Amino acid sequence: MMFPPLVDSFGRIHTSLRVSVTDACNIRCRYCMPEFVKGFLPQDQLLSFESIERVVRVLAKSGIKKVRLTGGEPLMRQNLAQLVKRLASIEGLEQIAMTTNGMLLPPMVHQLAEYGLTHVNVSLDTLREESFRKMSRRNGIEQVIAGIESALPTKMVVRLNALVLRDINLDDCIPLVEFALERCLFIRFIEFMPLDADRQWSRDQVVTGDELRAILETRFGPLVPLERADPAQPATDFGFAGRTERSGGVGFIDPVSKPFCESCNRLRLTAEGKFRNCLFGREEWDIRQAVESGVSDDAIYTIVANCVGAKYASHGISTSQFLQPPRAMYQIGG
Repeated sequence: MMFPPLVDSFGRIHTSLRVSVTDACNIRCRYCMPEFVKGFLPQDQLLSFESIERVVRVLAKSGIKKVRLTGGEPLMRQNLAQLVKRLASIEGLEQIAMTTNGMLLPPMVHQLAEYGLTHVNVSLDTLREESFRKMSRRNGIEQVIAGIESALPTKMVVRLNALVLRDINLDDCIPLVEFALERCLFIRFIEFMPLDADRQWSRDQVVTGDELRAILETRFGPLVPLERADPAQPATDFGFAGRTERSGGVGFIDPVSKPFCESCNRLRLTAEGKFRNCLFGREEWDIRQAVESGVSDDAIYTIVANCVGAKYASHGISTSQFLQPPRAMYQIGG
């Protein structure tokens, strides 16, 4: 049985689902988490792998083609490879991806790839331990790099993500691109968003994609715009003169300075089983209770369709009416 596409009132068709598997993390990035956390969700409050699989199976019948596993740090969820294996068996899914800090990746990477993980994005905000400590309030940049290196020999598509805070790691952007190009990787720079747990976000700390692009062009020359592989992708990608796309590139994800809400095709499922139609949304739709009570596929679809139907035209960061969501990034799913 198939279901109608998940289309909101603005005609946006939803084909991408981000699934947070835990709110726990082994570092404390200041753009995401507080330095001290009173406690993460206990295991019995996390949506089970069986329930996640059930929901994704239903949504795959309505056109969801891409699933991205997030957190917190998704590799802190026990037996995560088993969830990947479950998802890989779902007809219609074209991509199973994960966003991670990479620190726990080496011992798991080959099993994840074998079980069906197709893409892995590793967060790499700096190459310097001092900057890493300021950003994450922990040590461990060598572990992150080791995680990246462990993924390179696999068949997975590996990409890097970097978030720049003006007072901490702005000087790292050129070395980060050099690191990526040496490994023929794409690195995407993400603007600082008002989703930090400490509520310290300010526009003064935001380094826009345009500013970063200008800095990079002083070192690498004019960036060459690339055709969008997916019209709904949040990144605007560029290559370098004399290099092919296979030899790496750079992208910019600019939700603050250049919102891309009009093409958004993403839904989010939190670690405890709440659907959200926008990263900055303030309303949630509970799916856990419904799934665990044994409702029909139609009932699951209806809950998600209602969530999609209530989606706003944009997140409204630039408006005076904008309110930061009550939950921080790690509690929503990156």
